[in-house]
Amino acid sequence: VTGSIAAYKAGELVSKMTQAGARVDVILTRAAEQFISPLTFASLSGRKAYTDSDLWGGESHILHLGLGHSADLLLIAPITANTMAKLAHGQANDLLSITALAARCPILVAPAMDVGMYENIATQENVKTLKERGIFFAGPARGRMASGLEGLGRMVEPAEIIGEARRVLGLKHGKLAGKKIIITAGGTREAIDPVRFISNRSSGKQGYALAQAGVEAGAEVTLISTPTALTPPIGVNVIWVQSAEEMLNAVLAETDPKGFNPLSVKPSGTKALESTKIDALIMASAVADFRPTQVADKKLKKRTGVPQITLEAAPDILKRLASSKLRASRPRIVVGFAAESRDLLSNAAEKIRSKKLDFIVANDISAKDAGFDVDKNRVTLLYPDGEKEEFSLRSKFGVAEIIIERVAKLLGETNARFGHL
Repeated sequence: VTGSIAAYKAGELVSKMTQAGARVDVILTRAAEQFISPLTFASLSGRKAYTDSDLWGGESHILHLGLGHSADLLLIAPITANTMAKLAHGQANDLLSITALAARCPILVAPAMDVGMYENIATQENVKTLKERGIFFAGPARGRMASGLEGLGRMVEPAEIIGEARRVLGLKHGKLAGKKIIITAGGTREAIDPVRFISNRSSGKQGYALAQAGVEAGAEVTLISTPTALTPPIGVNVIWVQSAEEMLNAVLAETDPKGFNPLSVKPSGTKALESTKIDALIMASAVADFRPTQVADKKLKKRTGVPQITLEAAPDILKRLASSKLRASRPRIVVGFAAESRDLLSNAAEKIRSKKLDFIVANDISAKDAGFDVDKNRVTLLYPDGEKEEFSLRSKFGVAEIIIERVAKLLGETNARFGHL
């Protein structure tokens, strides 16, 4: 923690990280002590908070090595322009800068300074230098400064810093580090007129939990989502879509940008991943089975009578991918979901065969305590060889961790269960 008015947010940050199970050792610079006391951090973390006075104790000669070598992550939040300059130029004249110089773990910083200081060419050169050396940045954000000015330089909120910390730790320790995965989420909307649409009760919670679990496992995650009330996880690339057609186009654009038909409608904000090869696709979205054959260009009025709406089959994204199974663009692992109200396992087994999936996640949507628009789920995983795994009711993030674990296992095997060529 360095000397900034944003230091008070570090207390909340330490509290949240400790509650999440992290062992947090806090180092305060001399300037930071002017804003917040070591006792505050010791109380929140349950561990000693270190200051420059500890440099002169009996174990001072090994303290900076012990702190830097035992850590999984060195997080400096807030980091001032002064401390940033120290890191960029290799200075080591206090406990924090010495520890940073000796650290063997990833370093994540959250800048906090006045807009003029952040935009100064010297600071920008230091930011560039640190990024080139592999130091990770969370923020800064735009907003009102202590000086009253508006601009770029505010420290981002603790929740965002924690999200970035999880992502950075995943890059180093995660089972999907270096892998690229696509996750779809939410219920598609099939337009009737400019106001109305056909949709379903999907909240997107399971898909967003999968995106979070994927990031924490170290994957580069692209989340293709319909509009939801949820905030996308920190560190994911998000593509917003509405209809099944848009979702299909987005999936094809991400899995095979070279072969994608440019005449098709491509959702705004689509950013293709750097490589055309995707390691896994997890289709957690509730894609419409049907859509209106015609969309009215103006709002339908009730005074004209009840409209007759004719439906047709909406695009089947997984079946489309199955038809290109031998193409190099097909993701190595493809996972589907089966949300059923009856004949759960038989319907799921049929989907895994017809859509050539590596496994399918089946859940009973008739259950009141699991499935759509609730925070928990009860699922069964089915594989092409008939094997199944049943899991009791748990949080959707808990379900997501299981699915990500199975994806990582399949990717680690020489041949996935379906024998990709």
